[in-house]
Amino acid sequence: MPRRSRRGGKARNKTNRQIDYKHLTNPLIRQPAFSDDRIEAIHHTALRVIEELGIRVLNETARQYFKDAGAEVDATTQMVKINRALVEQALEIAPSEFVLHGATTETNVALGGDNIAFVSVGGAPHISDLDKGKRNGTLEDTRNIIKLSQHFDVIHLQSPNVEPQDIPINIRHLHTTESQLTLSHKPFFIYSRGSAQVHDAFAMCRIARGLSKEEFKQKAWCYTVTNTNSPRQLDEPMCQGIIDFARAGQVSVITPFTLAGAMAPVTMPGALVLQHAEALAGITLAQTVNPGTPVVYGSFTSNVDMKSGSPAFGTPEFVQAAWGAGQLARYIKLPWRGSAATASNVADEQSVYEYLMSAWGSILGGVNMMVHAAGWLEGGLTASMEKFILDIEMLQTFAEIFHPLRCDENELAFEAIASVDPGGHFFGCEHTMQRYQSAFYEPLVSDWSNFGQWTENGGLTATQRANGIWKKILTDFDKPMMDAAIHEEIQVFVDKRSREGGAAVE
Repeated sequence: MPRRSRRGGKARNKTNRQIDYKHLTNPLIRQPAFSDDRIEAIHHTALRVIEELGIRVLNETARQYFKDAGAEVDATTQMVKINRALVEQALEIAPSEFVLHGATTETNVALGGDNIAFVSVGGAPHISDLDKGKRNGTLEDTRNIIKLSQHFDVIHLQSPNVEPQDIPINIRHLHTTESQLTLSHKPFFIYSRGSAQVHDAFAMCRIARGLSKEEFKQKAWCYTVTNTNSPRQLDEPMCQGIIDFARAGQVSVITPFTLAGAMAPVTMPGALVLQHAEALAGITLAQTVNPGTPVVYGSFTSNVDMKSGSPAFGTPEFVQAAWGAGQLARYIKLPWRGSAATASNVADEQSVYEYLMSAWGSILGGVNMMVHAAGWLEGGLTASMEKFILDIEMLQTFAEIFHPLRCDENELAFEAIASVDPGGHFFGCEHTMQRYQSAFYEPLVSDWSNFGQWTENGGLTATQRANGIWKKILTDFDKPMMDAAIHEEIQVFVDKRSREGGAAVE
């Protein structure tokens, strides 16, 4: 039977079945980790933490915002105690759903509710593939992952992907932002590494999208991820990032990195209390700066290997923490960012089963924004080209699962059953012939041939097949359309700011 070509976009057949990977909703029943009263207890204990114990806030401007809003601020210790009324007010005005806008309406991404978006690997300093092994990331590697993310419809947002260490950090933001804007139409990521770098990236976004400063502030066009410095500390650049993005009406994904037994209590409820307290502090800061600015409740709670102290992912504790985080996000009515992660050093069986466990934890927890969803290895230290493709296979499988099954009279297939004699087969019946070309998901990587045929074809493993897939995509990649004058204006901006020395990390 002929196979249908799959880019990961839309699948159609004669019965008009259509799967749109660009705009996904998650219909699965949410899995709770706790009863409603225990979720309320976690929330109120977190409020006690920030009200009675406080959060150290290293950024002076952030402390002033908190003070002006009525929080108790100690300038000497830099501790800020945030009363619960201020937190509750912030949660009332933060939007429960919003849209991140791309270059086209087709690439807009809705966050919140039942919407789910996948984001590829983020922030890895290293890259790996079967040909060259592990090495420092370069701008070419960054651009390659941007291209892969643009190619696959099941990846919805661009990401920090790989740190291009061949580019000085004072101009790195210029080249990574240019690459995202010129190689992709999808909403993009900006690092929070100081106001000057952020404002450069905002300016480049306005050029690419044809926006005035006021038009830029009216909608969300880009996002950043700010990690708290657990336990109970908001550091200088992260605070400034929240402030800069809130002032501009852009999205902050506020994500504590709470590893139980290390930077958080060893119990999952205790780790979630700390995560929740830190996230609430960041969310409150954003709403104090600009009431109603879009924010995402982020979580990245897992455990550590108590023998070595190394982070562990895809563990039972990771899954349970994800379910709890999803409950907490729904409790405060905010979009939730979760993750799919692995501690494996290579794209092997461990990388897949840890990824799937953590991904299922996030999906059944009701995640709206699943970060590190393609290409993440070694606890985030490495991005793998082959793992990216293997993960795409799993993401497309999730997307197919989300698609509701039709169950009309034709799908019940009574006439088809009647047309086949007992002991016969359905290969040639009319019902099958009308549907066979697009009835089922066509895999990207999986090889369903028998052992003999597989051997004749070279006996390639899934990882080896993935190697060939990413290479072909990059070879065939066509840049998305952009007006030549706009492209030139972006390049002129990058060249000018580079000559001026770029912007130092603050």
